Amino acid sequence: MRVSTSWMQQQSVNTMMERQGDLSDIQTQMGTGKRINQPSDDPVGAARAVELTHLGADTAQYQRNITSANARLGLEDQTLSSVSDVLDRVRTLTLQGMNATQTDESRADIAAELVQLRGQLLGIANSKDSQGDYIFAGNRTGAQPFVSQGSVSYVGDQGQRMVAAGPGLQVATGDPGSAIFMGIPTGNGTFAVGAAAGNTGSAVAGASSVVDATAWDGGSYQVTFTAPGTYEVRDGGGALVTSGSYDTQKGGMVAFKGVQVAFSGTPAAGDSFNVAPSSTQSVFDTMDGIIANFTQANTGGADMQNALNGQLANLDQAIGSITRTRAAVGARMNALDQQGSLNDDLTLQYKTALSDTQDLNYYDAVSKLSLQSSALQAAQLTFSKLQNMSLFDYLR
Repeated sequence: MRVSTSWMQQQSVNTMMERQGDLSDIQTQMGTGKRINQPSDDPVGAARAVELTHLGADTAQYQRNITSANARLGLEDQTLSSVSDVLDRVRTLTLQGMNATQTDESRADIAAELVQLRGQLLGIANSKDSQGDYIFAGNRTGAQPFVSQGSVSYVGDQGQRMVAAGPGLQVATGDPGSAIFMGIPTGNGTFAVGAAAGNTGSAVAGASSVVDATAWDGGSYQVTFTAPGTYEVRDGGGALVTSGSYDTQKGGMVAFKGVQVAFSGTPAAGDSFNVAPSSTQSVFDTMDGIIANFTQANTGGADMQNALNGQLANLDQAIGSITRTRAAVGARMNALDQQGSLNDDLTLQYKTALSDTQDLNYYDAVSKLSLQSSALQAAQLTFSKLQNMSLFDYLR
């Protein structure tokens, strides 16, 4: 290799520029507080920093989703609490109206209040959230879900709005109104008891229950009182299932096929009651049935008592539906709170790992700054010595 004066000077310049570049890098790092300011500083560390940044951003979005979901679920729970208050009042009025001391006029007054409560319940069912979306419309949040045209119908859908609260965790932020207010089982949830229209005695069907689920076949049966003190049970085909004596002093209980029904009052020979599998009925239809019975001029006879007992059982099912939905809402809110705590821990871990990956160690940086400054000064001094020299100086 030929050594020339220009080569020597260029080498000095290159060395000085390299030292200036090294010093500039250290100054940039100290200015930003980060060891990695561009991928070339540390390709592996830069890739890891990008990954950690994305994970932190995802977790932050999960936390925003949780905040939004908790607000919506909290509003749903408050709304359902209002529904419970209305239904509790309806139940109180129903029991009050069933009292034998009531007159047709007082029952009409009770019916008038029930009409107002029905309107209030419809308004609550059509509640909106802070975004103007209907709470109980499923995914059709822009359309009013409950429409009253004589009877109340549901025009929302069956969907549930979901949010991502964590990796692989989806949580529903609402419930369709059809599941809460419309498709409510009648009777005790397994079967319902109804009095035949031609009954002439004072027998009233009361509490009913399933005592042996394995024996109940879900069929339709008819309990017929053959005399004031005896009964028989026949299936849908007319075949005799069982028969026995009826004694109100012993609870008036009729039992068959793993179920039992309590009766009170004195039946007339030929009076019958139908026992059939539960169907579904909306809470609005239940209220309509109660109101209709209170507006009839029937002076509180057995017909009214049987009809209201049936509607009262339906109302209890509606109250149970609200209670179960509130429990489900509470469970989701608990899950969101737990996931939120986990996300906070993950956020701290990601920030710590990101700091370890890209943040600058100032103690090392200050030492390097001093070293690079000295190296630059040495390079500059060397250049100043060489710039006025040539190889001919060594030929003397």
